[in-house]
Amino acid sequence: MADTKIEQYLIDLMVSYREIGENLWLIEDDEHYLENIVIMYADPLVIFRMTVMDMPDVSGEKRLELFSKLLELNADDLVHGAYAVKNGKIILIDTWEYDTLDFPEFRAVLDAFALALTQHYKILSGYREVSKE
Repeated sequence: MADTKIEQYLIDLMVSYREIGENLWLIEDDEHYLENIVIMYADPLVIFRMTVMDMPDVSGEKRLELFSKLLELNADDLVHGAYAVKNGKIILIDTWEYDTLDFPEFRAVLDAFALALTQHYKILSGYREVSKE
């Protein structure tokens, strides 16, 4: 059974989304800089996950530099969530308890993801350009 609380939050935010499975939603709303965000309700958690980009094909010092940059961005710039690497992708991920997640917190997660993407994508994509050399 789909969760109406999360669905209502998505409706209230007026973002483009679709339900892609039971308790699983995909936000695809480039107007609000919210692309490719998956929200999953897995009792007792709500998990937000956004693929930022493919992991650049870098090694050695450049790979260490990229991982260090991700950790710095986690520490300095992210209010909600953290960068991670999973299945060859750089992702943003955040997890909340369903029972205590309210609308302002839900909106804050999505706002933080959108802000991080607009501020950090250029930095992170620079590593991809280096890997082509």
